[in-house]
Amino acid sequence: MLKIQEIREIIKLIDQSSIDKFTYEADGAKIKIVKGGTQAGSAVSAAPYQTPAVPDVQDPASGAEPARQAAPVKPAAPKEETPAAAQPKAEPAADKTADPSLKAIVSPMVGTFYKSSSPEADPFVQIGKKVGSEDVVCIVEAMKLFNEIEAEVSGEIVEILVQDGQLVEYGQPLFLVKEN
Repeated sequence: MLKIQEIREIIKLIDQSSIDKFTYEADGAKIKIVKGGTQAGSAVSAAPYQTPAVPDVQDPASGAEPARQAAPVKPAAPKEETPAAAQPKAEPAADKTADPSLKAIVSPMVGTFYKSSSPEADPFVQIGKKVGSEDVVCIVEAMKLFNEIEAEVSGEIVEILVQDGQLVEYGQPLFLVKEN
């Protein structure tokens, strides 16, 4: 069975390469990554990580449904458009992260960002809220698993850098926190 970090590296390498399809099978586990679309019926019983190019998967052994359904994953935009669309949003965050008193809370995985545990619930944090290092600040859904993300830093939320339901990348800043 692959470790989480190994799966992250595979996803990163596939995303950066010209490979369109990748399949790995071992010990009854199967990982299938397809760029640019989805395939019905793919199953994975390995780790909970997904890029926008990975099909929806489920763990056939658990049979459990998540408490909240996410919007379907849309195919990735052509590579020529992605950098131009991402740059305006990334530049303001880069300017603010240059401030040594601000620390970024980054996504530990690829997935969909949610500011609350359900659509009806209040957000975990808002601008101006004080957080401790073990406080849950959001959920990142990856492959139908909802992962609570902890602040890992104590301070005050200064800015929320992503929108509810937005796809996030591994290492992408989600929040800026002014440390105590």
